[in-house]
Amino acid sequence: MTTKLSDEAVPHQCADCAVPVIVLGGGVTAAAVLTLLAQAKIPSYTIAPLGDFVRRSRWHRDLPVSGLQPSIENLAAFLNQLSLEHAVLMPCSDDWASAVASLPGTLSTRFPSSTPSVETLNILVDKWKFAEVLEREAIPHPRTRLVHSFQELSNLSDSEFHGAILKPLSSVEFARKYGVKGFVVNNQDEALVTMRKADFPIMLQEFIPGPPAAGYFLDGFVDRTGRICGLLARQRLRMSPPKLGNSTLMVTVPLSEVSPAAESLKRLLGVLEYRGTFSAEFKFDERDGRFKLFEINARPWWYVEFAANCGVDVCSMAYRDALGMPLEATQQYEVGRRGVFFVHDLRAWKEQRPSGVSLWAWIQPWFGADSTPFHWNDPAPAIAYARKIIHENKLKRAREKNEELQHRTTSAPVKFKPTF
Repeated sequence: MTTKLSDEAVPHQCADCAVPVIVLGGGVTAAAVLTLLAQAKIPSYTIAPLGDFVRRSRWHRDLPVSGLQPSIENLAAFLNQLSLEHAVLMPCSDDWASAVASLPGTLSTRFPSSTPSVETLNILVDKWKFAEVLEREAIPHPRTRLVHSFQELSNLSDSEFHGAILKPLSSVEFARKYGVKGFVVNNQDEALVTMRKADFPIMLQEFIPGPPAAGYFLDGFVDRTGRICGLLARQRLRMSPPKLGNSTLMVTVPLSEVSPAAESLKRLLGVLEYRGTFSAEFKFDERDGRFKLFEINARPWWYVEFAANCGVDVCSMAYRDALGMPLEATQQYEVGRRGVFFVHDLRAWKEQRPSGVSLWAWIQPWFGADSTPFHWNDPAPAIAYARKIIHENKLKRAREKNEELQHRTTSAPVKFKPTF
């Protein structure tokens, strides 16, 4: 089903825009943002790690820098030295978003952004603070407790661990260190073994049962007046890894299908006095019939381009809002449109190998679906990303092989030779 879009629902054609955007961050999200800005004819620069594949994009441009090199820690000093008179900042990760929100007033006037306040961002980035707010505001969410030590973990009842997740307070540092969002455990023994290699404090969160299709996302934008200018609902169809991973195939659904989730999200955004781009993750719990809120990304996300293709271009909205330009609210978007991340969806098939589902049957939903963030007219990032994935898989297999070898060595019976 296709709904009629207002003029503000399509990318804002800004061929004569004099104010550029500085995209902060790399990876899939930054690549999607660069594509959207290019489509909207908004000039942009990118601050990304030297080895990041996004730097291979035809839309990537380095800032002309002669002195201090940019980093999250020295963002204010770096911006102060720029000869650029005016630019909009668009952070694409939690740590860059925190750096932007912390800029002093003089710099935030010269380099405006459409982002939450420091206080709001701290709540959303710190998962335990977020869980406390959800509890206080009676927003349906997974049961969560904060564990401060190995001893405290040992004293919990075994029933607390059945199908539970050990999750960090900060996803950014945790993912950098361990390469995962969290650890799924089935009992206390697994949790104790897992935490011998992880750091406290840690959150022990209930795992909501259900297939990937029980996952839903509400993506949108809130302007500087607190008005929701765009809202889109999508349903996860497949994911990788299967229990605690990212969506690989999704479809847009009517807002009416997730109205309880939308109402609780709107209430929470009001309480937080939220401003900017957001993507909120829910899971429908069949046990009590409620949508449980897991997290809110307070920045662009992997599938921000998919949202724009469906009719909700939050990057153009963020640009206009940062510069004080008028915005017209819309909740109109194309329902039933599919989005896919080919590489990861193929990995999902390899991980799950569902009974009776051939590879050909698996890829049937790809036809007619939107892909992101790689495109035929900009092939270099896809090639670089593929090389990155292949390299990571080789390292993972080598690590697993080494761990298996170590396990065999330590578990093998010791043979004693007589000394006479």
